[in-house]
Amino acid sequence: MVDVQDPPLHPVGAQTSRARRVRVAPGQPRSVTWAERQVRLRDHRLRFGWTRRISVRLFDLVVALGGLVVLTPLLVIVGIMVAATSSGRPLYVQWRVGRFGRLFPCLKFRTMYRDAETRLAEMLLSDPELAAEWRRDHKLRNDPRTTAVGRVLRRTSLDELPQLINVALGQMSIVGPRPIVTAEAERYGDKLPAVLSVRPGLTGLWQVSGRNNTTYERRTELDLEYVRNQALWRDLLICARTARQVLSPHAYGAC
Repeated sequence: MVDVQDPPLHPVGAQTSRARRVRVAPGQPRSVTWAERQVRLRDHRLRFGWTRRISVRLFDLVVALGGLVVLTPLLVIVGIMVAATSSGRPLYVQWRVGRFGRLFPCLKFRTMYRDAETRLAEMLLSDPELAAEWRRDHKLRNDPRTTAVGRVLRRTSLDELPQLINVALGQMSIVGPRPIVTAEAERYGDKLPAVLSVRPGLTGLWQVSGRNNTTYERRTELDLEYVRNQALWRDLLICARTARQVLSPHAYGAC
């Protein structure tokens, strides 16, 4: 039983542009190392792109399927707690922008009241400070729409555990940029095609780099940084840092 948010009428579509090879003219200063590095990065991805995709997909499947098996009792308990403490279904589905701009149903445990959108509209009209925070970050630090159980789930990131199903289905990856809603797409500007060239992640560089203590602009920069520096060892490091953050959310800006 899930609550489903209708998809927008116009999905976000984006295509990555083909990078051009940069040639260094004889006698040109060696200060153009950034351009050379981009060329080498492009060549590396052409040579090893399939290797990385296969290794990442295998990693995603092992972690997602293993996690679903091991965490099934916890998922059941959390679902019962959500259903018992507020009216509505325990799972919530929101359409998010995935790889190449394709929309997919992103699963979460419901952390808000059923009339959350109505409450949000009323609060934004009555509270200018909340309205400014919403326009700036597209989220509220102390969100009054959140239930008591929902606040605990968000603080520990347990509300996102159902996204292991999205990972198993190939709609998400364990590590990657966070999936965005269509309303957020324009905030990425010219970074959007690159960010949408990979699957969105259950966790990512932004989550372990301050999360709620960073600005939205910084979030887009971290997402782009992850895409430009993809490596399986970096994914493993982000997973380790995520585990530490879940165990101590206050110390890592997750609250």
